[in-house]
Amino acid sequence: MRVLVTRPAGQAAEWVELLAGRGIDAVALPLIDIEGPPDPLAVQAAWRALEARTLVIFVSPNAVERFFAERPAGCSWPPGLRAGAPGPGTGVALCNAGVPAAALVEPARDSASFDSEALWAALAPHERWRGASVLVVRGGDGDSAPIGRGREWLARTLREAGATVDFVVAYRRGAARFDADRQATWERALAQPDEHVWLFSSSEAIEQLAARVPAGRAAAAWPRWRALATHARIAERARAAGFGRIVEAAPRLDDVAAALRSLQTASIESPAP
Repeated sequence: MRVLVTRPAGQAAEWVELLAGRGIDAVALPLIDIEGPPDPLAVQAAWRALEARTLVIFVSPNAVERFFAERPAGCSWPPGLRAGAPGPGTGVALCNAGVPAAALVEPARDSASFDSEALWAALAPHERWRGASVLVVRGGDGDSAPIGRGREWLARTLREAGATVDFVVAYRRGAARFDADRQATWERALAQPDEHVWLFSSSEAIEQLAARVPAGRAAAAWPRWRALATHARIAERARAAGFGRIVEAAPRLDDVAAALRSLQTASIESPAP
């Protein structure tokens, strides 16, 4: 069994190394490329206005890395400004970027899920939200890019509690470009679907996969592929795409490794509706 890690390139390489340390055969096959923001000036303006904010929420490690890459000279993280992270990867990225650990708000490391709902549970006790100013740092193709169900829910919840919520797009997502090695990995996955498990940390990666599968090979590949999804919404999308077997695991190394081992010995079967 070979695990195909579909995260963007830098994160995929890290996960391949971590899984190899657990004795799991994994290879990076990023399905999404991450590029700079469509409007760098908007990100820089967001930096200069941070002192007026109560909270900044980063939707992913990519949001952290790209937001800090656009930091204007002379700007720094304001004392007392809190940073929200929906999961441990984003929290680590914030600490690596220099945000003080005391400023970080995130779900507990043993949380049952890492998403907007879990972040709200961690955030709610910390603030009287009426009059608070919140910035959400996200990705997309531009200011009109879809927000996503979880982030839309969190923004609505914050507004209902009395906060003002703004968004800034810190990076663009697009279909990954395959070099010769990745193309060979892709062709092998198509030719030998029973031997591969797709590791998904976003629904968009599944969308990109669906766009790549040739129409003439879809019927043979989808029912025989297996998927590991790190959130219920991602599993729902994988089910709709036609994966033959889907399991869920929290995006922690121990949970992912255990789920992959369960898939290694399991036969392919149709998921329950």
